[in-house]
Amino acid sequence: MMLRPQDHDMQNFKYHPTAQAIPAGIQDFRGSLTRVHPRWRLILGILASILLLGVVWLLANSGGESTAPHRPPPPVYVARAQLRTVPVLEQTIGTVMANTSVQITSRVEGQLLSAGFREGQIVHQGDVLFQIDPQPYQAALAQAKAALARDQAQAVSAARDAARYSSLAKQGAASAQQRDQMVAQAKALAATVNADKAAINAAELNLQYTTIRAPVTGQTGPILIQPGNLVKANDTNALVVLNQIQPVKVSFSLPQADLPRIQSQMRHHALSIRVQVHGGTGPAETAMVDFIGNAINAQTGTIELRATFGNDDSRLVPGELVDVWATLDTLHDAVVVPHDAVNPGENGPYVYVISADSRAEMRPVKVLYDDGQSAAVSGNVKSGDRVITDGQLRVVPGKPVVVQQQGGKSRK
Repeated sequence: MMLRPQDHDMQNFKYHPTAQAIPAGIQDFRGSLTRVHPRWRLILGILASILLLGVVWLLANSGGESTAPHRPPPPVYVARAQLRTVPVLEQTIGTVMANTSVQITSRVEGQLLSAGFREGQIVHQGDVLFQIDPQPYQAALAQAKAALARDQAQAVSAARDAARYSSLAKQGAASAQQRDQMVAQAKALAATVNADKAAINAAELNLQYTTIRAPVTGQTGPILIQPGNLVKANDTNALVVLNQIQPVKVSFSLPQADLPRIQSQMRHHALSIRVQVHGGTGPAETAMVDFIGNAINAQTGTIELRATFGNDDSRLVPGELVDVWATLDTLHDAVVVPHDAVNPGENGPYVYVISADSRAEMRPVKVLYDDGQSAAVSGNVKSGDRVITDGQLRVVPGKPVVVQQQGGKSRK
């Protein structure tokens, strides 16, 4: 029978003389190793090294402790939910508009003699603004009156001739043709008299137009054509622009998504706005919306609204930007929590409510309105509940928390 290479190696193996001093158990183990294939001996050695390193690492990192340290409850700040009547406001930017803006132009031609106001002055309806040289129009009026007097005299004479020829025609002393000519001439001169009267009225109007008066009460702007210049009738270049600033209008736009609530408020005549001068510190002014546009702006997706303000103190100036808050709805008996108490989540917003045993309960809510400071919500939150406003990142739902005091009191 042939020997395998392993058996041949074992037959040629010789023990070292000092092997006699090794205990019998170790000799047996060593003998067993010598009978193992070299590849398996290498694998066993690697596994033993890995096992030894793992034991050493566990001993080094255990610190001698067998349990993890206890984590204390996280500190949080809270506030109480309240029942309130909440106005639903939409904030935007508005522009002040003059109630009426009039470009003052001349209705007659002539030299501009003088201005009857100072630039920027408040003028009243009927006040003199400009004076145009009236002399040419005075002469035209006198000429029209003279023409009327002449034609009236001729008309009287023609009427008498017509009456005379009518009487002679009845007696056979004048022909019917002569009679008709005299009657026609009398009627023509009577019409000329009427035309002269109309010419006098036109001349009087032109003379009146040489004095330009304020059509409305308002504030004047800069004089655009100075006295001494020749002005034309109905020129496109205005002499001055007059803005009526008492009252004024505020124009603003809201998204078309708000249109149903806008229409609902307009039907009940309850759509009001509050206006604050942009960057100002004075009191806000309130007025009712009295105009809503008849079409949505296709480019911006908004609709224009306007409200009228008395502006008795002239604080609102046409062209000025103002902050506008429009009251689109009112939520009655709404549960209100601080804005910071509402947290975004994968399944929607939620709040942490502190239970009686000081545990944090996660409760989903629906935000009805949020003005950046407080939020009206619906859901499993009622008035008086304590909600977490700060420290939510360290809170574990269902675990205890510690309510902190701020300034000696918890925020409630």
